Parts: sequence; structure tokens; C-alpha cells
Amino acid sequence: MTNAAPRLADIEWRIEPGLTAYADSLAAMETRAEAVRAGTARDLIWLVEHPPVYTAGTSADPVELIDPRFPVIATGRGGRYTYHGPGQRVGYLVLDLGKRCRDVRHYVHALEAWVIAALAMLDVEAFAAEGRVGIWTLDQGREAKIGAIGVRVRRWVTLHGFAVNIDPDLEHFGGIVPCGLPDYPVTSLARLRPAQADFATFDTALAATATRFVESISRFP
Repeated sequence: MTNAAPRLADIEWRIEPGLTAYADSLAAMETRAEAVRAGTARDLIWLVEHPPVYTAGTSADPVELIDPRFPVIATGRGGRYTYHGPGQRVGYLVLDLGKRCRDVRHYVHALEAWVIAALAMLDVEAFAAEGRVGIWTLDQGREAKIGAIGVRVRRWVTLHGFAVNIDPDLEHFGGIVPCGLPDYPVTSLARLRPAQADFATFDTALAATATRFVESISRFP
């Protein structure tokens, strides 16, 4: 598969090389969101990789921070504690829903469906689970989380997005209760499809399915 950017009208597609500090990405997102809201910048889909960090969403419960072996950063996204680190593809979306669907629930479902479609191109059967935001699959017959969803929408401009485990150190998730769900393990593309577990392959699958995602949030439900 070739790593080509999709042709998305009015949306910049950016892949950041190397590791991007979480705090830097958060500041960049906030700045871009203000510019999008003001009409001085295009919408953005930004693919990054972070050094190890735990992030706390607006519903984070301190008892679920078991071992803060990495920096812990509070963030404005929804959800609880999440790990980001090397080997995980993080996608940040700064999109103006004011000119699209203006429906946050529809947007979250569309985001889940996009990641699921990308994983399907890599022969991973993933799914959304009722009552559990995120991306799920079967790992040796057991439901396991392969991707997290965490979004914030402010004045109809989105921030944050998704994180998919390509080949991270899964032991790093042991410092938290991931997303507040102690009964479910996390898994990765490397565990399920080792030959497909690289960023270029996954990014190409994301690019190939991005147009359908954008179309889905451009319809008014």
C-alpha cells in the first residue's frame, strides 16, 4: 500500500514525523481551532505519535491512576484516563461541524466507523460496542480494545480524536485503568496482524477510507 494523502476538499491532511510532545500538540490544536473558527485556516486531520504519557479526560477518576510512571496531563477531551506512546497512531481532528452535521453523537459514531473501516482493510474485524466508546476487536476470542476515542467540541469546532494501537508496549497501559474499563484488555495491530503493523500501512488505510468519513459528517441527520 502507498502512503498517499486523500483528496479532501477544505481539509489539510498532515502526518507529523517523529515524536510530538503531548503538550505541544494540545497547544497546536487549540491554536488551529481558533483559526478554523475565525475562518483563517483550513480544517485539519493531523496524525501524530507521542512519547509516553497518561492523559486525563473530563471524567477521569483518580483511583484509576494506578502507577503514574509517565507524565499525567489533564485535557479537555471527554473520557477518563488514556495512555499515548510510541507505536500508537494518534489522530487529531480540527473540523468545523458548524458547516457540517452539528451533531456530536453522529460525529463520534462516524469517527468510530472510520477507524473500523481502516482496520478492515488490514483484515482486522473491529466493532463499536454499545455503552463503550472506542474501537473493539477479538483477541484470542476475548473482546479487547484496539483504539480509543476522545473528543471535545467547542463552538462546533472539534478537538482531539482517536488513538489506535499499532505496536506500542502494552505493558505501559498497566499504570491506569484504560478508559475506566478494568474488565477488558487492550490489544494492538502487532498482536493481531504482525505483517500489517506499521504506521505507513495503517495511515494508507485511513487515507483510503477518509472520504467516506468526511461525507458522513457532511450529511445533516
